[in-house]
Amino acid sequence: MNRSWYSASIEVFQHASDEQVIGELVLNSTFADLPTQKIAWIKEISILRKALQGHDGWLHLEFNIPRMGRRIDAVLLIKGIVIAIEFKIDANQYLMTDIDQSYDYALDLKYFHEASHNAIVIPVLLATKAQANPALLFKHPRILGLYEPVRTNEAEFASTLKAIIHQIPETTLDPKLWADAAYRPTPTIIEAARALYAGHGVAEISRNDAGAINLTKTSEQLFRIIDQAREKKEKVICFVTGVPGAGKTLVGLNIATRYSDEQSELYSVFLSGNKPLVDILREALARDTILREKLNHGKKLKKSEAQTRVKAFIQNVHHFRDDCQKNDGQAPVEHVALFDEAQRAWNKEQTSFFMKQKKGVPDFEISEPEYLISCMDRRDDWAVIVCLVGGGQEINTGEAGISAWIEAVREKYPDWHLFISSALTDSEYESGEVLASIQTRKNVHFHNELHLATSMRSFRAESVSRFVKTVLDCEVEEAKALYQQLQERYPIVLTRNLDCAKEWLKAQARGSERYGMVVSSQAQRLKPYAIDVRSPMNHIKWFLDGKEDVRSSYYLEEVATEFHVQGLELDWACVSWDGDFRYGNKGWEHYSFRGNKWQQIKSESRKQYQKNAYRVLLTRARQGMVIFVPEGSGDDPTRSSRFYDSTYKYLKALGVEEIG
Repeated sequence: MNRSWYSASIEVFQHASDEQVIGELVLNSTFADLPTQKIAWIKEISILRKALQGHDGWLHLEFNIPRMGRRIDAVLLIKGIVIAIEFKIDANQYLMTDIDQSYDYALDLKYFHEASHNAIVIPVLLATKAQANPALLFKHPRILGLYEPVRTNEAEFASTLKAIIHQIPETTLDPKLWADAAYRPTPTIIEAARALYAGHGVAEISRNDAGAINLTKTSEQLFRIIDQAREKKEKVICFVTGVPGAGKTLVGLNIATRYSDEQSELYSVFLSGNKPLVDILREALARDTILREKLNHGKKLKKSEAQTRVKAFIQNVHHFRDDCQKNDGQAPVEHVALFDEAQRAWNKEQTSFFMKQKKGVPDFEISEPEYLISCMDRRDDWAVIVCLVGGGQEINTGEAGISAWIEAVREKYPDWHLFISSALTDSEYESGEVLASIQTRKNVHFHNELHLATSMRSFRAESVSRFVKTVLDCEVEEAKALYQQLQERYPIVLTRNLDCAKEWLKAQARGSERYGMVVSSQAQRLKPYAIDVRSPMNHIKWFLDGKEDVRSSYYLEEVATEFHVQGLELDWACVSWDGDFRYGNKGWEHYSFRGNKWQQIKSESRKQYQKNAYRVLLTRARQGMVIFVPEGSGDDPTRSSRFYDSTYKYLKALGVEEIG
């Protein structure tokens, strides 16, 4: 695949006519044939021709960044230096959003383009009519080989280019090898959804190196199962497991996008009971649809129309359930239903209570898994259910766990075929007993390919989820060893000063890398730090909006709980730790704040939910995190220092670096 729409040596470019260059760009373009785009290209080509006189090297125009669904305007390879240029034609100032954009592209190359890992990468923002930048100051880069964005204008670009080449030492870089090098991104789930919805395949937007589980293998295994079910007219339920951040949701979205045509016999729907995830993905896809419609076809699409398109693709599982209940006996239009976080489906008691209290259905006496299977069983030809399952991810009362799905098949739907991840027998999935009762059946099949063992959330260190597990399970020696392995590539630090934690986040993040504060929903006594978990926050604004919006995560004023962030991620996170989950003489102790005091939690299931909540919080960051544990107060018995000191000492004893 050609990664850029135009590529040539600088010498060839200089001898080519504008018509030749524009023709090649148009030929490879996925945009509509818009006059405005051609005008911009002509101006960019003219600027580049003047600045590149006397230089040898290679030029790429419209270089593809599939993870972001965007393209770099120009990439120059001169004397071994990779110069990524973002043009802002007719712009008269250097906007912070444009500076971040230019840095984002350079970050993407540095992190995910194999041939750029060890190269010098310099982002350049060229705002044609902005004021001249009198001096080029190359600060020592925080990320080795990646410099801060250089700002320049049309008049100064040639001298800026000369200054870069003069000040940066020459290295060897083969242009062909650079162009052909593997691009192995690790997108956030929001970026992945955008790319998949725009037509990219999972192989384009995910890593495929030997050190990471190949998501394509799991997808292909599911495609084979779906095709077999269609051919043999069978009904099938699959269980895909994975560690936090392994890409389970990505696998589901990949199938849903491939089979998104409502007229297709393989029509699929992606379902999730995670309302914030559904809301955020829908909004992100709607915004992206509007942008792509404008870029690709020159049309201004109404947001309501974009939202309508997206709603059919990603649905709330409870709305799907309600539609099936309303159309009792009628088969769904979909043949394939993908249930994200299937372990969080409601048990019989919770489902019955909700249907009676909220829907006026007094005799609804089955669990949500059993009912959802019954809905797909209405099809008289074939059906496939794919359950995407996370271990240790149940965080709320009434969540049935994966056993409820298997029990429903065993007791009510014995003709359904089961394709089960080999890892489902692990203790964290709590389904070993029910699996033992069915594993001798002929229609039960176990597959290694249905388990995603490596976290893809952190592209810097894949053992973060394992480290968090050892911390929560009080496996001290292993936690110490894992921390030492992590620290070089994935910084985890500890502080008792919230202002210090915030400054650390801001200092780490580059470009538009997203950072924010996360906190347990039971953290009731962080109010003195302006952390109020009861204050409503707009999760869409928090996750999607930019640094200029006070409701965004960047402002560090609104906090997200485990219910807001499960299934999503940040680049950098501050985990604020309250007295609800504290380290004691015999391990972790569990508390809930009621009235004006902490009360110890006795229920084993509630203890597990609370432990899982902290598991979710501690596995949200892709690049690093700071843990804030307050000092407490001698004047406030609800914030006694003894509620916090032991937790802080435990984390510090694991070797976690202290700051501030």
